[in-house]
Amino acid sequence: MKKSLDDLIEELRKIHSEFKVISTETIVVSEWVRWKCMFGCKAFGKHLNCPPFVPPVEETRKLLKCYNKAIIFRFEAKPDYSQPPEHIHHFLMKTLRDFYDKMFEIERIAYLFGYYKAFALYALPCPYCDPCVAEMKEIIDYDPKRYCKFSHKVRPAMEAVGIDVFETVRNAGYALEVLTSPTENILFYGLLLLE
Repeated sequence: MKKSLDDLIEELRKIHSEFKVISTETIVVSEWVRWKCMFGCKAFGKHLNCPPFVPPVEETRKLLKCYNKAIIFRFEAKPDYSQPPEHIHHFLMKTLRDFYDKMFEIERIAYLFGYYKAFALYALPCPYCDPCVAEMKEIIDYDPKRYCKFSHKVRPAMEAVGIDVFETVRNAGYALEVLTSPTENILFYGLLLLE
């Protein structure tokens, strides 16, 4: 039996306390976001939760029509300053893993509370394997996802499927600006879709 949203929220606060419930109508999806992901991100084609391994933007629009509310989660990053910021994956590796694990647990809890359509979306490239199977040249396959050791936990990055994270986060009432230095406070946002 599906539990109330209030009960779910109370349980989610035990996992992570910084979040806001939003309408899916406030989630902004734009073609330009995927293009920035494809042309400008060093991780393009290297992770299974990024293009070209995730659905196109139009599919994201269709997916959002299946939901009426979402919860946006805010996480503060703890960079590894022993790594150069240009290698963002290693610079943020531990934080990214913690973030992915928490978002997976959040989705699982929502599912167990009766929200069987619960689906999480993450941020940035998947941190679980280095290198990702998508980079392994010996795997010649139309669907390298078959070889992913964490396929049960990996979800698309919001930006990879065309979600304008900046505008969506601002619509939720969070302030978000472009960072100009690796010493600035780095934030991640995750999204949980709910019916």
